[in-house]
Amino acid sequence: MSATAPTSIVIVGAGQAGAMAATALRAQGYAGRLALVGREPHAPYERPPLSKAVLCGADAEAAAAIHADAFYVDQDIALMRGIEAVALDRARREVRLADGTTLAYDRCLLATGGQARELALLPRGTPNVHYVRTLDDARGLRACLRPGARMVVIGGGFLGLEVASTALGTGADVALVESAPRLLPNALPAPFSAWLAARAAASGLRLCLGSRLAGIATGADGRTPAAVTLESGEMLPADAIVVAIGLQPDVTLARQAGLEIDAGNGGIRVDALCRTSDPDVLAIGDCASQHRDFLGRHARLESWQNANEQARAAAAAMLGNDPPAAPYPWFWTDQFGCNIQMLGMPDAGLAYICRGVAEPAAQAPRLIWLGHRDGVPVHGVAVNAAADLRQLRVLFERGTRIEPAGFTDAGTALKPWIKACQQAAAPA
Repeated sequence: MSATAPTSIVIVGAGQAGAMAATALRAQGYAGRLALVGREPHAPYERPPLSKAVLCGADAEAAAAIHADAFYVDQDIALMRGIEAVALDRARREVRLADGTTLAYDRCLLATGGQARELALLPRGTPNVHYVRTLDDARGLRACLRPGARMVVIGGGFLGLEVASTALGTGADVALVESAPRLLPNALPAPFSAWLAARAAASGLRLCLGSRLAGIATGADGRTPAAVTLESGEMLPADAIVVAIGLQPDVTLARQAGLEIDAGNGGIRVDALCRTSDPDVLAIGDCASQHRDFLGRHARLESWQNANEQARAAAAAMLGNDPPAAPYPWFWTDQFGCNIQMLGMPDAGLAYICRGVAEPAAQAPRLIWLGHRDGVPVHGVAVNAAADLRQLRVLFERGTRIEPAGFTDAGTALKPWIKACQQAAAPA
């Protein structure tokens, strides 16, 4: 990275990561030219509400905005909406836009996010088929939600489950198709996957696990999908089909500019300061692949927390400020009447213990699964117990060995148990 302080910064991508990076730059004292370029016509908004509150009503759209429009004017951030960046010229230090405009930069930040992976049988634009990645996508799906509407969700990841949960709340009849034998096998321990499946079924969701798509039956026009056929031969009628099979990182600009792309996960390879193979070009958010010490490898983290934390880290790097400490990974989701929060990520060989009542059909279940390796907590999953998980966080961050029996005993108060674990781990 150039030693001179930047006077012009261009951020490509006006989603959560890009908008928060612009905010962080101003907060950290940057007073130079700052452009935030986004292909969508909307001001930056948060994506988590798209599968939840925004699907329930247009009133939630304003609350999803990251900042009021006046913020960008007040902070002298040139928010360029509805225009795509089509080229990154590293030699000339310019970003070229679709209208032929060029933006000069001292530092360029790629926050290009990603696009919903498409299913070959059901490409975007097919009638009655929906992908949920943008505000306009959510608006289109919202128009289909009504009591009695038949919906098939393809994909049992977080997005598919959230959409299914929201649709059930509107009175729709929902079936979910997932090729894996259980829900979220890469994110949740098997006992919690089984609990979540039982919770979803108790809420009215028809789960088709270990099932694959065999074909699409069309309506009278021979063009509009009317049902999904599974390899088992089962047919699921559908007034609307939602495809939620993951994210494809958008690395087009980076690849064309010759930046290093991670062969393992397809993201733009960055260092601990979010710098790409060109130190004057940084990348953050869903499109960035960064080494994660707790995993021992490079990974892309698609999360609200990661977008915010990398935004602050990249802002510090561009300005030559000290980077913030890397936080322990945290994720959350709301589905089937539960707030589910997660610390860390699952790994092979973890032993899981559970605290709390695990009845899936309970009106307000409260429980925590804790995954540990030789007594050291690595992964936690909390249902309606966010405050408890926050208390436990210090044990994860410090690698403190725990006493499992005390954790599983609901009669043992959590706060003194945590303190006892810390005292036991302290040097003599």
